[in-house]
Amino acid sequence: MPGIYWLASYPKSGNTWFRTFLRNLQNDGDQPVDINDLATGSIASHRGWLDEVLGFDTAELTPDEVERLRPAVYRWALREREIGYHKIHDAYTLTSDDEPLVSAPLGALYILRNPLDVAPSAANHWHCSIDAAIAKMADPEMALARSRKSLPSQVRQRLLTWSQHVLSWVDAPGLNCRVIRYEDMLHDPLSTFGLATDFLQLPRNRLETAIRFSDFRELARQEAEKGFRERPQHTERFFRAGGSTWRDKLTQEQVDRIVTDHGAVMRRFGYLDENGDPVSERT
Repeated sequence: MPGIYWLASYPKSGNTWFRTFLRNLQNDGDQPVDINDLATGSIASHRGWLDEVLGFDTAELTPDEVERLRPAVYRWALREREIGYHKIHDAYTLTSDDEPLVSAPLGALYILRNPLDVAPSAANHWHCSIDAAIAKMADPEMALARSRKSLPSQVRQRLLTWSQHVLSWVDAPGLNCRVIRYEDMLHDPLSTFGLATDFLQLPRNRLETAIRFSDFRELARQEAEKGFRERPQHTERFFRAGGSTWRDKLTQEQVDRIVTDHGAVMRRFGYLDENGDPVSERT
């Protein structure tokens, strides 16, 4: 059955890492795939994809007008003969026509990461302070590519708050959604990537090879050798530690702010213990 599986996540939560795994899983080679050739399908917000299907330049439209047209583009893509796997950072929202932004997909794999680790990683990616990143994560009006000056190849992506983003996907009525945690990808890769592989209707025959070929040390090696075209110009590296570093990056005040902003969702997904304190990254 043709259709779309959305690879959904808040920014800096492991989406690129998962797409590297997916590309290695699908590739029948004896060497890791080139990190600059992660051809798993266009990101949902790619302006070129929208323009090609619609037949005109969406730059002439307002962000709201573009958003109203996006469900039609994805419905068209559902007619393809093969299953597509497309990255998306947008929250699962409704357009002004009260229509879901993404239309009747086969399902959504939601990649979740501890917001305590998202904050410093997002600060580096967004070229701002950690305090500013924490504020953005708590802003219900947060959006990427509000204007073409920042990301000319992308259309606006409404993120909402980190908590709202998570819940918009995992609690979306009628959506076939499977959640995997970044931390489980790190510490229990065979089980976690295996469950994701099954959900995406892909064979397991290259599972262990794909996990090995997408190891962070391999990704960092490739980036050091030939660069990574998805790396923002202001950042030194895209693939950095690849683990949990928030205890070294955040002050206690910053930790408390994040827990205050997102405690309910953090507790639901195992990032806080019964006392409301952050848990070990291996929990």
